[in-house]
Amino acid sequence: MRYKVLSVASEVYPFIKTGGLADVAGALPLALAELGMEVKTLLPFYPEVARAIPRDATTVVFEMEDLFGGPARIRSAKAAGLDVLLIDAPHLYDRPGGPYVTTAGQEHPDNWARFAALGRVGAMIGQGASGWQPDILHAHDWQAALAPVYLSFSGGPRPKTVVTIHNLAFQGNYPREILPGLNLPSTAWSLEGLEYYGSVGFLKGGLHAADAVTTVSPTYAEEIVTPEGGMGLDGLLRGRSNRLVGIVNGIDTAVWDPGADPMIPAHYGAKTLKNRAANKRAVEAEFGLAPGDGPIFAVVSRLTWQKGMDVLAGLCDDMVAMGVRLAVIGSGEPLIEGAFHAAHARHPGEIGVRIGYSEPLSHQLQAGADGLLIPSRFEPCGLTQLYALRYGCVPIVSKVGGLADTVIDANYAAVVAKVATGIIVDEVASAPLLDAIDRARRLYDDAPVWQAMQSRGMATDVGWTASAARYKDLYASLLKDRP
Repeated sequence: MRYKVLSVASEVYPFIKTGGLADVAGALPLALAELGMEVKTLLPFYPEVARAIPRDATTVVFEMEDLFGGPARIRSAKAAGLDVLLIDAPHLYDRPGGPYVTTAGQEHPDNWARFAALGRVGAMIGQGASGWQPDILHAHDWQAALAPVYLSFSGGPRPKTVVTIHNLAFQGNYPREILPGLNLPSTAWSLEGLEYYGSVGFLKGGLHAADAVTTVSPTYAEEIVTPEGGMGLDGLLRGRSNRLVGIVNGIDTAVWDPGADPMIPAHYGAKTLKNRAANKRAVEAEFGLAPGDGPIFAVVSRLTWQKGMDVLAGLCDDMVAMGVRLAVIGSGEPLIEGAFHAAHARHPGEIGVRIGYSEPLSHQLQAGADGLLIPSRFEPCGLTQLYALRYGCVPIVSKVGGLADTVIDANYAAVVAKVATGIIVDEVASAPLLDAIDRARRLYDDAPVWQAMQSRGMATDVGWTASAARYKDLYASLLKDRP
């Protein structure tokens, strides 16, 4: 069956990216198209997107006189293999800063309107406003979650709806005062609608309205129905457990391919791991690390409490003492950034730190570092460990969410059975994390074992084929009773 799917997301790689959501929203439609589905992707026409897709390369499919305070044109285009629909509303999206924050790092004060608009236009397209009628509307995270809400209050035929939770910590909660501006009926304010502890909950409303809810790994699906992992929505999710499924993310293996990646100095494969040495030398030069044969462990992450970076920053002296060099790229909480800067000052040549994000540099670290540190306190899926597996950069991860689902711990039995692909730590605390890092260092010293782990990681299926097939099955289950 050739289903028509509208994917709605606030960021899509390669047009605009702040995190893994963009990678998923860019890669999943391509994988679904490989399975014979017709997919269009809706996103805002931010300045970054306009630079990637010029207006003269687009076609206007419909116009709106007033979309939350100003006119809008909905444009269509084909770019990077994707069939995209763009919300060209300058009063909402054409401004300095990122898609969510100002140049000063503060949330845009009208984010509620900017992403209500994304949901509103998604719902309109869902009902054929562009001249194309999808069978499924697939909304990603809180920024798109109002699309099923708007559809639930509209008359006439509508597509089945799916909401994917990428990170339950981000829910899109706003003061009740914005409710009149959403142009929804008063009945939308209810426990079965948008009301969330006296606030307007975008994600909460979408989870109620959707025909199905997915999240990005099976283990995370189990975690979010508990009080500890549910972020205040566990009761709602338990009540929808028959509509909740965890489908692990994949990555675009054409973009992330160590045999052809244009962003890395030297290409290699599982049978030519020796070629990684040139990439390791490049990482040493880029991060000011003293050349050597000992391991380089990397961090490519937001530097936040969620990611366990406060604990890791406190272990820098111990890592240097055990012969581990550290390369860090990321940004986040100022105290954690400062702790890594201070560690670099104490250990120049052993610890290198770059505050910010660079897509090329993240590829180079995956290709040149020996291990990747991901000690998250919670991690819905994680993509960096999938990149690491693909690049032979052994992941050292905590036992949560998608990290637990995608990495096989190098315990004695797994090493003997030749199935291990990484190192897993059970608790994000100083002593167990340091033990895991030391275990990784000792495994690194056993070159045949380490290289076997690298090769197995590189052979792991981290692409979208299997997961896209699961999404196709989910869509089919929603549409099975359709006339």
